[in-house]
This record gives sequence, structure tokens and C-alpha cells, in this order.
Amino acid sequence: MEVVTDAVNEADEPSGGGKAPNDKFIWLRRLSAGLVTGAADDDPSGVATYSQVGAKFGYATLWTMFLALPLMIAIQIVSARIGRVSGKGLGANMRIYFPGWLVSSLVVMLLAANVINIGADIGAMGSALQLLIGGPAIAYALGFGLLSTLLQVFIPFSKYSPFLKVLTLSLFAYVATVFVAKVPWGEAIKGTVVPSFQWNVDYATAIVAILGTTISPYLFCWQANQEVEELKSKGPRRALVNEPSQGPDALRRINADTIVGMTFSNLVAFFIILTAAAVLHAHGKTEIHSSAEAASALKPIAGQFAFWLFAAGIVGTGMLAVPVLAGATAYACAGAWHQVNGLEHKPKKAQFFYAVIFGAMIVGAGLNLTPIDPFKALYWSAVINGVAAVPMMVAIMLLAQKKDLMKRFVLKGWLKWLAWIATLVMGVAAIVMFCTLGSS
Repeated sequence: MEVVTDAVNEADEPSGGGKAPNDKFIWLRRLSAGLVTGAADDDPSGVATYSQVGAKFGYATLWTMFLALPLMIAIQIVSARIGRVSGKGLGANMRIYFPGWLVSSLVVMLLAANVINIGADIGAMGSALQLLIGGPAIAYALGFGLLSTLLQVFIPFSKYSPFLKVLTLSLFAYVATVFVAKVPWGEAIKGTVVPSFQWNVDYATAIVAILGTTISPYLFCWQANQEVEELKSKGPRRALVNEPSQGPDALRRINADTIVGMTFSNLVAFFIILTAAAVLHAHGKTEIHSSAEAASALKPIAGQFAFWLFAAGIVGTGMLAVPVLAGATAYACAGAWHQVNGLEHKPKKAQFFYAVIFGAMIVGAGLNLTPIDPFKALYWSAVINGVAAVPMMVAIMLLAQKKDLMKRFVLKGWLKWLAWIATLVMGVAAIVMFCTLGSS
């Protein structure tokens, strides 16, 4: 039975503590960890994946967005609840309840995948800015990496979080692009509501790529830890194990925040696939290797405005996603290896945490100076994520059902079963991926 008396209304809590007046912007204050996490899922690497799929298969994969959405919502809600209830991130909780070798293995895989992803995202941002204004793409990429690092290190999370929330608006560029292009809506709706299957390696790989891009380990870590950060920065909030009376409102907020954030994420992904299908696939352009290439390909077919929107969106979503990738990596490493962590801490107090952020950003940015093919790097990043996602999801589910950790908020009901289904689907996707690797 949940205690409902004296519950704190989290919507009314400003970042500096105290109470804010009830007004028409309450709904906006409720959108935080879930919204930022969902938007960060549509990073430049994700844009590249969705563009590739839309260009190659047209409208035939649009249905996957509706398959992925409830699964994504479920596992993200579970991740967020673990952070809000326990007051600790996923890495810290896994360190307590699971063997050290298993936790370290998962964190190392997450670190490798995220560093590659950071490098690819920074490179894509540099290439997109070059398309818009000319100049050296590498210099722009390194500049974006430096700017993102400085923002994370020198601005407290309570100040930085609203900036991330504002950056989610950049994703509307991909929605606007669709309305610049000519879309045969009848065909698009059919591809959305009527699942189609092509029994070949390329199509199977595309489905796995969509699921792997949509449901990624770094998103689990970030949302759980952002809930923990907000316990530190929003005065009245306490971990629910210590203040169970805050539970009903906290869980309602997490549910609403996550549903909105993941729906927003998948809607944007849907529009990216739709744009690539209507503009590129329909005109015979079926091979895309990067988000910048997708933007360039739009220009002669859909016009200057569509090209500008798409390229500008890459820069905006990159500025959102790169700090999430680096931050999620640092949270996982510091939590797993029992180090002080948190963006609210000054670098001197959380040296290991910020060292991971610096290291991930430096190595990721440095990949753009090597002859490594960014398309192949992203491919292997997806493979590593596919390997890490399933055991991490299993670990999350086991944590959420531990009564000594979650107390009265132990996972149960429809959410429990939907999140287990998400884990099963990702497991099947990983098996398909390995079968695909073996036959390619």
C-alpha cells in the first residue's frame, strides 16, 4: 500500500528549492529526465541510421517505430524508478548486487560503444556545419567537442539541465523537413500500420539497427542518474526509500515524463525515416553512409530549405546527445567502480568522474583525426551496444524486483511484463544480429 499523505508535488519544485506558483507551465517543469533522454536518442548517429533505413527500404520499416515505442517506454521508466527510489544510479546499484567481473564487463562494453558514438556524433556535427557555412569540418568537430566538455565540467547540472531541455527543440527540424517534401501519405500510412517483412539479410539488419538505435544502454544510465542528480538539486526531493510519501507523485511524474520523451523521440525518428523514404528512396538514392550525406542528398531533390533544416538539426541534436553520451559513460564507470560521481560536484571532488568525461571526449574527438572509417566504426558501435543491451536490461529488471532495494516500490504489474518483453525482443534482435554477421 502506498502512502499518499504529505506527498511533495514535484511539478512545483524549482531547481533552487522552495515552491513555485501553480501556473500554466507546470507541465513543462514535469518534463525533464525523460524528455532529455528521449531527445538524445535521436543523435547524429541515430539520424544516420534512420536515414539509411528510409533511403534503402522506403516506407517498409515505419511500423517498427510503433513496435519499439512501448518497449522503450517500459525499460526507461524502470531505469528512472531505480534511480528515484534508491538515490543511486544503475552502475552503483549493479556494483552492490552483482559480481564485479560482470559489472566491469558491461561497463567496459558501454565505454567502448559510447566513445565510438561520441566520435561519430562530433564528426557528423562538424560535417553538418561545413555544409551550412563552409570551412574545415575537422576544426568544427574538435570545437564542438571542446565546447560540450567545458559546459559539462564548469556549469552545475541544475544550470545545465534547462539548456539540454531547450536543445530538444532542435529536433523539430526533422518534423518540418517532411512538410517541405512531397510525401505520398497513403503509401506512408500503409507502411506505418501494416507491418511488412522482407526475408533477407539487409532487411533483418535494418530492423536490428532500428531497435539497437532506439533502445541503447547509455539511455538507461543517463535517465536513472538524471533522476539522482535532481534529488541533489531540487531541495524537497528525497530518495523514495527514505521518503516514501513522495512516491505517488514521483512515479506519476516519471511515467508522464518518460512517455512524452520517448514518444517525442520515436516521432522524430519516424519523420526522419519518412523524409529519407519520400525524398531519397523515391528518387533512386538508396545508399546513405552518414547524416551529413543524407542532408546533402536532400538539397537537389527537396530544395535548399529542407537541406538547411536537416543539417541544422544535426548540429542541435549533437549538442544535446554528446554530453548525454559522455555523462552516461562517466556515471556508469564511477558508479561501478565506487567513485564519487555527479555533474553537481566540482571537478576536484569527483576527479574520476570528470576524468572519464574528459577521456571519452578526447578519444572520441581524436577518432576523427584517424583513418578509421566512421561508417564502420558506427557499425561496430552498434554491435557492441547489441551485446551490452540485453544483459544490462536483465540486470535492470532484476534490480527493480529486489525488495531490499526498491522496498514498497518493487516492480510489478503491466510495467514488469512489458519491460521483460522489451528485454526478450532485444535478445532476439541480438541473436538475429549475430546470425546476420555470420552470413554476411
